[in-house]
Amino acid sequence: MLRKKRNLLALTVLFLITAATLTASLWLPVSPSDIDTEKQLLGPSAEHWFGTDNFGRDIFARTVVAARVSLLVGAVTALLSTVLGTVTGLIAGYYKKADFIIMRIIDGMLAFPALLLALALVAALGGSVVNIIIALTFAFWPVMTRIVRSAVLQINNVQYIEAAKTTGERDPVILSRYMLPNVLSPIIVQGTFIFAKAILAEAALSFLGVGVDPSTPTWGNMLQESQVYITIAPWFSIFPGIAIVLTVLPLNILGDGLRDAFDPHSKSRKKTGKALFRDKKQKHA
Repeated sequence: MLRKKRNLLALTVLFLITAATLTASLWLPVSPSDIDTEKQLLGPSAEHWFGTDNFGRDIFARTVVAARVSLLVGAVTALLSTVLGTVTGLIAGYYKKADFIIMRIIDGMLAFPALLLALALVAALGGSVVNIIIALTFAFWPVMTRIVRSAVLQINNVQYIEAAKTTGERDPVILSRYMLPNVLSPIIVQGTFIFAKAILAEAALSFLGVGVDPSTPTWGNMLQESQVYITIAPWFSIFPGIAIVLTVLPLNILGDGLRDAFDPHSKSRKKTGKALFRDKKQKHA
């Protein structure tokens, strides 16, 4: 996968964003919460790279620190959705009786748009990082369940699964040792997409005013605050928006790269395989 420059570039961008926000307290010259009423809505300059907001706070510092909430919500939501969706997908695909019950529940949840469902849950639970993660996990795990179930149904009757059943292997062993390793590729790919969708959803919830506490900088609440000043201070909204793009786009690129790497019928994988075979052949000659 890393032989493609776009995948390597996407991974580098994500690494730099993560490293920057985790070490922000060590190198940022100003605090993201410092208020200076004499420097309200200043444009980008050498002192304030991204300008200042309506309270005179440094937008660059707030943009960097805001990545912590987005990355945390995205990563934990992707992890929980993947684990929960994998378990329910394996059960639904393996047990026919459980399949009917689980899939009717999943169909009912998928009838609602994920963002609308998360918005309703956050409004009911209250705005906090934990509640946002719970709401987004509840909104995204049905998609993972359907994908895992579909993958399990494809291998449910293959020879090595039938052989494991005839030798008397217990169902938990069959699911964990024989089925799970063979459905990992779609799970990993979908997990990266859920990561990206969760970041967008968290920004949307914060923009709508039901996200984390407004005192905590997030890209969503920065965009919400900037909409009033978009004509006189466009930098206020431009840079948080660019930060969202620079985080979500690499995740989608990595998801596509992983899908191509795991797909044996992918053209790019075939080309890479032919190139490796040709290099080995020339080296042997």
